[in-house]
Formats: sequence, structure tokens, C-alpha cells
Amino acid sequence: MGISPLTKLHLRAPLVFSEIPLKDGETPPVSSEYEFLFCYKLNPQQTKSIEPEKERFLDSFEFAGHTFIQANHLSQSGKIDVESDITPEKTVSLPQGVYLFMQQRSDKPLTQPEWLDLAIEQQKDGLWEREKPEAVLYVRFLYEDEAFVTQVFRKVQYADKE
Repeated sequence: MGISPLTKLHLRAPLVFSEIPLKDGETPPVSSEYEFLFCYKLNPQQTKSIEPEKERFLDSFEFAGHTFIQANHLSQSGKIDVESDITPEKTVSLPQGVYLFMQQRSDKPLTQPEWLDLAIEQQKDGLWEREKPEAVLYVRFLYEDEAFVTQVFRKVQYADKE
């Protein structure tokens, strides 16, 4: 188990979640039955630093969402049916786009200080590669292949020439 290298991820469709009413600092228990998405605005001054201050990195909590994704929750086609747990009027999403992406697999969900370290490492690597990530951080928690996975996403500008 470990940390993946920095990757530029082209998310071709949004990941949609049911909004859940959480306050900053609250974390629901991550399990094999649900995925969670958290969104934070980042301190604009800290997003430009190759050595950001951890205690000043997050600016504000924006939203949280979850989706039911248990193996026995299958559609008739045999694929996992994540849409059936989503209420259209109360959704949040990780929008499609190009992101700096890192993830860490472990035997337990990462705590906020641990995923914040991952997000700061992502920023350092991104700035080193001369990327200009936006000041919004998405943190996704899921369980796959018998491990807890924490993923961090920062959108970057990219001219797609397809």
C-alpha cells in the first residue's frame, strides 16, 4: 500500500454524489458500502507556495456528498448502479475536467492531517511541474480491492486538442 505518483487525470464525466449535511471537521465513517466526496476552498496565498503552511492551507469547507456503491447494488446490466441513490435536487459533484491527481491506499481511512499531507505533496509536485492548480481541493474516499483509498484532486487549466 502506498502513495501514487502525481498524475494528470482527464475526468471525462462528472462524479455525482448525494449531498450530505456535514460541518467542517466532521467525517462520516468510510466503509465498503459508500464513497464520499469532500470539497474545500484553499487559502489563495498558500496555493502559490511550494512550501505551504499546513495549518493555513484549507480556507473553507464547501460540501460533502456520498453515494451507495455496494457490490450487491447492481443494475440489470450487471453494473453497479450508483445513480439510484442520488436525489437530483440535492447533488454535489466532482466536475469533468483535467486534474492533478494523487491517491493513497491503506488499511484504514486517512485522517484529515494525513490527507492534508497528501494534498500538500500534490501541490508541491504540481508546482514543480509548472502546473497552475485552482484553489479548490476535492477529497474522495472509497474502498476497493480490499483497501481504503483516499484520492485528492486539483483542477488545472488544459487546452484539450481533440
